[in-house]
Amino acid sequence: MIIESKQGEALILHPAVKSNGKKMFIESYGCAMNFSDSEIVASVLVDKGYSTTTDYKEADLILINTCAIRENAEQRVRNRLKEFNILKKKRPSTMVGVMGCMAERLKSKLLEEEKIVDIVVGPDAYRDLPGLIETVEGGQKAVNVLLSRDETYADINPVRLDTNGVTAFISITRGCDNMCAFCVVPFTRGRERSRDPESIIAEAALLFEQGYKEVTLLGQNVDSYKFKVQSSKVKVEGVEEEVEEFVSFANLLEKVALVNPLLRVRFSTSHPKDMTDEVLYTMAKYDNICKYVHLPVQSGSSRVLELMNRGYTREWYLDRIAAIRRIMPECGISTDIISGFCTETEEDHHATLSLMNEVVFDFAYMFSYSERPKTLAERKYKDDVPEEVKTRRLREIMDLQQKNSAVRTKVGLGKVHRVLVERISKKNSEELAGRNSQNGVVVFPKGDFKKGDYVDVLAESCTIATLIGSVVRAKS
Repeated sequence: MIIESKQGEALILHPAVKSNGKKMFIESYGCAMNFSDSEIVASVLVDKGYSTTTDYKEADLILINTCAIRENAEQRVRNRLKEFNILKKKRPSTMVGVMGCMAERLKSKLLEEEKIVDIVVGPDAYRDLPGLIETVEGGQKAVNVLLSRDETYADINPVRLDTNGVTAFISITRGCDNMCAFCVVPFTRGRERSRDPESIIAEAALLFEQGYKEVTLLGQNVDSYKFKVQSSKVKVEGVEEEVEEFVSFANLLEKVALVNPLLRVRFSTSHPKDMTDEVLYTMAKYDNICKYVHLPVQSGSSRVLELMNRGYTREWYLDRIAAIRRIMPECGISTDIISGFCTETEEDHHATLSLMNEVVFDFAYMFSYSERPKTLAERKYKDDVPEEVKTRRLREIMDLQQKNSAVRTKVGLGKVHRVLVERISKKNSEELAGRNSQNGVVVFPKGDFKKGDYVDVLAESCTIATLIGSVVRAKS
């Protein structure tokens, strides 16, 4: 079966593929984009007869999808490769491949130092995996880390891995044009390109037909999504000019929301310099677009933000927060924060703490700065903040965020939340857990509800990050 898009690209649904008797194991690290990419890889290999397994010990092909954003992520991958090496010694025919950002960055070094690795494949070369596997089967190592200016995998229907059957990712852009000083993504994933909107809508519709109730639109910077749909000639004051029409992120968000009112829509990640009021008003217009924004700030100091090449000031960021609060007063907001970036002073650090107190984020991803090769910071700045200072500042940031998370969670008490059930509670098998529109976790008695149900829950108590309540009524 094929769903044809208006732009001529096709979303291919998997026909009955004859099995080759081989199994693949895929393990992913890092951002949601990596997990989404792993589903694309699974699709490419399923079409070649592979089946998936959750046990690497029974796999003929082991693929590890890597992250190069932070040094500790790379170390975790190296440690994992050592575990795979034990299996490979017992069964030499097992192929091991490294994919993703770390693969692109380290390239042949992985093949030379990590003798266990047979395949190295970058984020834009996943279509080439069957050929790389054939090369390895012929007795040679295989590598393809070439970056592309147009690859979006728009025609590939991902094989959903480790899914709860309720939520799924849809990639809408690849690569990044923002040269943030600390970030390696532009070098590992290439230039930004947007995917055909019709293929995105078709994938969302297919997921809903398959029983999924929530999709998350993914991109390094979703706000810069821009896809040309047509160009036409018009006369302006007697002069013929070419006018191009584009689908913006706000347009795309609306199109996906209109797939079905019972399909929830989330997105990640937004960039403060590009987030428009148009996007916020679109979010406010549709009940099924979740009222939650992940808006990375990185630092509360305008001086540090300029060094980071983030493209905005503290004042600009706070203006975007004010717009969110004005247009969607109940919106949940999370962020990313880096402690100890190059030249960061105590004054800069306290500027971050004061911004946190002003915004009061629902949640934050918090890290101490680690220098990454090829980045602007690695080439031009000195990593001059001592590790003990980075660690102490990070602890202060984390302690403050824990307090603020508790404050934000308590705001939900006494209110009725529409919860999409995702799983059985980790702490009590007689309870279910799901998320509300603001991305907060809500736990309630199991009753006769199941995954994928919408349930209205009155929040009666809470922990720091979880609301606990009772069912008011169920919805379809």
